[in-house]
Amino acid sequence: MATSHSDQRSATAAAAEIPVLAPGHSYGSITDQISSIVLTKGMSRGWLFGLAVSFLLVQVLLVSVVYLIARGVGIWGINVPVGWGFAIIIFVWWVGIGHAGTLISAVLLLLNQSWRTSINRFAEAMTLFAVVCAGMYPLLHLGRIWLFYWLMPIPNTMGIWPQFRSPLLWDVFAVSTYMTVSFLFWYTGLIPDLATLRDRAQSKVGKYTYGMLSFGWRSSARHWRRFDAAYLLLAGIATPLVVSVHTVVGFDFAMSIIPGWHNTLFPPYFVAGAIYSGFAMVLTLAIPLRAAYGLQDFITDRHLDNMAKVMLATSLMVSYGYVMEVFFGFYSANTYEEYLTMNRMVGPYAPAFWSLILCNTLTPQLLWVRKIRLSPVLLWCIAIVANIGMWLERFVIVITSLHRDYLPSSWGMFYPTFWDWSTYIGTIGVFLFLLFLFIRFLPVISIFEMRELLHKEEEHHHE
Repeated sequence: MATSHSDQRSATAAAAEIPVLAPGHSYGSITDQISSIVLTKGMSRGWLFGLAVSFLLVQVLLVSVVYLIARGVGIWGINVPVGWGFAIIIFVWWVGIGHAGTLISAVLLLLNQSWRTSINRFAEAMTLFAVVCAGMYPLLHLGRIWLFYWLMPIPNTMGIWPQFRSPLLWDVFAVSTYMTVSFLFWYTGLIPDLATLRDRAQSKVGKYTYGMLSFGWRSSARHWRRFDAAYLLLAGIATPLVVSVHTVVGFDFAMSIIPGWHNTLFPPYFVAGAIYSGFAMVLTLAIPLRAAYGLQDFITDRHLDNMAKVMLATSLMVSYGYVMEVFFGFYSANTYEEYLTMNRMVGPYAPAFWSLILCNTLTPQLLWVRKIRLSPVLLWCIAIVANIGMWLERFVIVITSLHRDYLPSSWGMFYPTFWDWSTYIGTIGVFLFLLFLFIRFLPVISIFEMRELLHKEEEHHHE
């Protein structure tokens, strides 16, 4: 017993010894290394190749959307009784991925967690790009995309008012609010760094562009005082969104009376799953990013370790949700709930169900091992598996609850078509295309926050 306690203490001490910022840096070296990614002349072949591939995928989305508008949503695999298909599955998946950015930026800032500093900037950007991809799907699912403004509560001469009991309308308010606050928080944090790029840019175009975007920032005491107040205020506003946005998405399902959806567990269960998938995507992006641009001094093993721990904790919460779903299915003594639970396990979509259990419950248990948490390659593989698992979870929730109705005569199967996949792959292209542009033209790590972190580290060292 004493040995186990000593081992635990030594592991905790070893984790604490891993720095958030590698030693040997100065204010100048931090600024030089981060800003050089943006201000370097020319473009690397790897970046151009990635941009070209992602742009090609964007064209796939463009063709898919044009064909959808021309022919209607019948080109997708949706049918009777499966009226909700890939459009809702991918919408929920993208919204979940966008959750980690807000959590890292706002919640960890309020909790004074210094390890967020190196990853908050591109996590926030990832949030914005994921919400852009998610926001496409409610519009595409309308079929008549050109009438999207009918969803908004605006006065109109035709007397067509939004149906406030429709989950589609709730999503409009949730996603638009989330997008607005996340953008304001992200852009506010960028202003001091944009001024740094303005002062260091060699070309006139760069100086004028970054100068306009930095709003005349002069780094005066008054500017910093107002900036700190605004940044903290936006963090406080953004924090409830971590819970509220995916809770509303959970309500899309929970407020219905369909077996498998009518469940009060869905809102917190969806929030935990969103944080899990969001951190998985942050790791999916952070590990290649730090390898490609030599950012190991800023995104250290401490960051990988902490993010892996968050993934492990949220995967346990999600797994608890899976157990409770099965328990409620039988405890309810409802014939239809019982059948749905068994249908998920042994029915035609059973491989998808057991695959999500493997991806979201069993695979993350490897993160109990510290060596795996500190191994970038293994951690990246687990993050990819987690992203696949959360996609499968949304697929199982949506499809298996719909494909077998109350009457056997109403049963059917859902088979995604080429256009389902092409639209989904196209949104991945949009996400990657925006990400590559962000990496090239804006600082991927917050320069001023890294300087503040260095100052705190020096003060701590002197003490």
